[in-house]
Amino acid sequence: MNSDQRHGAREAGSKEFLIFNLGQEQYGIDILKVQELRGYDAVTRVANAPIFIKGVINLRGVIVPIADMRLKFELESAVYDDQTVVVVLNVAGRVVGIVVDGVSDVQTLTPEQIRPAPGFNSTVNTDYITGIGTIDGRMLILMDIEKLITSEEMALVQTAIA
Repeated sequence: MNSDQRHGAREAGSKEFLIFNLGQEQYGIDILKVQELRGYDAVTRVANAPIFIKGVINLRGVIVPIADMRLKFELESAVYDDQTVVVVLNVAGRVVGIVVDGVSDVQTLTPEQIRPAPGFNSTVNTDYITGIGTIDGRMLILMDIEKLITSEEMALVQTAIA
């Protein structure tokens, strides 16, 4: 396959994902939703915000809510250190930051590398999982970050900081 064919294959339904770590798992989100990556800075707490909302930061004049994905997905709390990353997203006209353990890389996945999310019992919330990606034997949980950010409990962020 020459480079033109590879490029054409990439355009035919392939997507680029930013891969990040939360605990032992790797997640992928649509790279087109990512505005920037930054280190974790101190946040200003917001009264009555959901527990997974760490607070807000002022990002070049824009007040940005910061959500801890470990708390959102009910994982054990993480230690915030110099490896902690905030992924700043621009989703549905909102700028929101999500705290993750680390960012590994950007990967292009073809439709053949993506499988539907498996069905689980009702105790596992799969509302925000679009599928499972596989690259070189590793599995990636592909997340619908727009659906997560615009979900009802995340919308509370907008009310709390308005």
